[in-house]
Amino acid sequence: MADWKAKRFWKAAAVAQTDDGYAVHLDGRAVKTPAKQALIVPTQAMAAAIAEEWDAQVDVINPNTMPVTKTANAAIDKVTVQHAEVAEMLAAYGDSDLLCYRADAPEELVARQAAHWDPLLDWAADALGARLLTRTGVMHIPQDGAAVATLRHRTFALDAFELAAFHDLVSMSGSLVLGFAAALDARPADAVWTLSRLDELWQEEQWGEDEDATALAEVKRIAFLHAKRMFDLAKTR
Repeated sequence: MADWKAKRFWKAAAVAQTDDGYAVHLDGRAVKTPAKQALIVPTQAMAAAIAEEWDAQVDVINPNTMPVTKTANAAIDKVTVQHAEVAEMLAAYGDSDLLCYRADAPEELVARQAAHWDPLLDWAADALGARLLTRTGVMHIPQDGAAVATLRHRTFALDAFELAAFHDLVSMSGSLVLGFAAALDARPADAVWTLSRLDELWQEEQWGEDEDATALAEVKRIAFLHAKRMFDLAKTR
């Protein structure tokens, strides 16, 4: 039984509009989440992407090739029922944001962090209404309470589908500001991902590339770009 895998049993997947959003039907039967909830998503674009994933299955269903379905399931089964907890966890990044903690040496790294990260903090001050301040070193120094509260409010305002995608944008980059920058198109998502790895890329320049680390970083980059796509699908009405 451990080797049993679900097989394709339908001929075609289709999008169906409902009173609450959009569902995906397999030969007229509505898809459900792993928790047996109705798989109803907020936008037609997201439902179409899910239907495309189901149609792409051949003989055996492979969940690893269905990232939109997987994230939508998480939004419904997990984030919807734990919205406050997820939002609070992500909002906490605002008080210890990656972009705020700077090296004190060497000068080239200090200058690179300032050149690439300062513009994003300026963007956050203008676009998000939250000015975060930089620190030297890794010791935590609390940010201004009003700025943290502003970012927290914006995080809590995201719906379950947006928050499910935003979770990966923030947790994978280590930065609430970078998460918002990707979500709100302040920079292309690929560029935001590169900014999140500034220190790692610096180390590669100094000591050479580690193949395993590079391979893992590519897996994370693809997941980050998926999270951005999912966020866009959630708000494309």
